[in-house]
Amino acid sequence: MAAAIGPLSEGARDPLPGRRAGRFCIWRPEIMYEILMPKATAVWLIDNTGLTFDQIAAFCGLHPLEVKGIADGDVATGVRGLDPIANSQLSREEIARGEADPSYKIKPLEGRKLDLPPVKKRGGRYTPVSRRQDRPDAIAWFLRYHPEITDAQMGKLIGTTKSTIESVRSRSHWNSAQIKPVDPVTIGLCTQIELDALVKASSSRRAKAAAEAGIIDPEEGPSLQPATKPSFYVDESEY
Repeated sequence: MAAAIGPLSEGARDPLPGRRAGRFCIWRPEIMYEILMPKATAVWLIDNTGLTFDQIAAFCGLHPLEVKGIADGDVATGVRGLDPIANSQLSREEIARGEADPSYKIKPLEGRKLDLPPVKKRGGRYTPVSRRQDRPDAIAWFLRYHPEITDAQMGKLIGTTKSTIESVRSRSHWNSAQIKPVDPVTIGLCTQIELDALVKASSSRRAKAAAEAGIIDPEEGPSLQPATKPSFYVDESEY
């Protein structure tokens, strides 16, 4: 059975205005802070400080009744407290000011830094176990059709090592008799876009090196033309 709600004293704030008016209302804190794990932080503040429920609720973005439920063990049972001082969200001086003045609203530290794991740099490409046996075939394809691609580029694209590439090139690989050139795209070692980008970059580098050395690329040179007209050539303008 719900408890009766008596009249308010002069100057007091109505905690449940929507309920008195006969309608539902949604409670929202006056100030919203981005607190890491608010319920766990509230558990720690209840157990380790003398702050009021209203102060803890305002800091963690919770309802005062929810904080009271946490203190009574009805809410967030089994939740381990999270120390806001250890993770640089709150200072001991701020807690002391709140304990000395119950009307004081504690504030989180500005410019706090969270201990996030470092971002891992992208390493070599991971090749599934089921596709690793196909890498020698892809290496043979590169060596036959795109010898301008370096071993480092090849290894980064299909996820292989320089020693494996060299063993395929020198035919000292343990399975050399069964190795046949296969397009790496068809066996799923890379995408067509990645392969095209690598071939284009390698071709540009080869053309630049050839131009510096004064060598004409056959693909860019003039096409073959007959040196003289054949003996059976007939000039149609005479007719």
